[in-house]
Amino acid sequence: MTSSSEKAPRRDRSTRGAALWATLIAVPVTLAVAGFTFAKLSPSEPAAAPSPSASAARPQSTAPVELPAPTLAERPAVVCRALVSQLPDTVRDLKQRPVTAGAEQNAAYGDPALTVACGGSPPVVQPTDEVWSVNKVCWHAVQEADATVLTTVDRETPVRVRVPKEYAQPLQWVTPISDAIVSAVPSAKTAPAGCSA
Repeated sequence: MTSSSEKAPRRDRSTRGAALWATLIAVPVTLAVAGFTFAKLSPSEPAAAPSPSASAARPQSTAPVELPAPTLAERPAVVCRALVSQLPDTVRDLKQRPVTAGAEQNAAYGDPALTVACGGSPPVVQPTDEVWSVNKVCWHAVQEADATVLTTVDRETPVRVRVPKEYAQPLQWVTPISDAIVSAVPSAKTAPAGCSA
């Protein structure tokens, strides 16, 4: 026969075991309910704004950009009007701005202004000069003190893009412009060595 003193430890062990299991189940459930309640009751925070790029960190001017507008022959004038109509509203994060002259052949973006000028003289490309193909358009680059000037060398009508020094990696800035050139400016009959169609 079992004595009452032997039954007590057995009851204590089973009671402790049951209490342990209850705690192991209750604690995670309580934490889950508390977390859910906290999430529902806390004020919702607005989504974090994307970090601005270097050019978007400050306001961009919307004033007209001063550009020359040389008189173009009939064929280049038609080609340039077609190009300007195909140019994007923004180049990367630079918004298009008005120009003082030649809106049918010129465009400008951002502040400082990245400019696009259609028509004019083709660049002189030396045999040792590098040319760069960007989205099926071949560009010749000339470094100026405050900008890189890129001019097409494989198009019927030259297109010149002036990229200010503030915008790193100038060839990346002509990608959307190259797309517009492909759709609007016919290829030239000849192109320098190194240009691939």
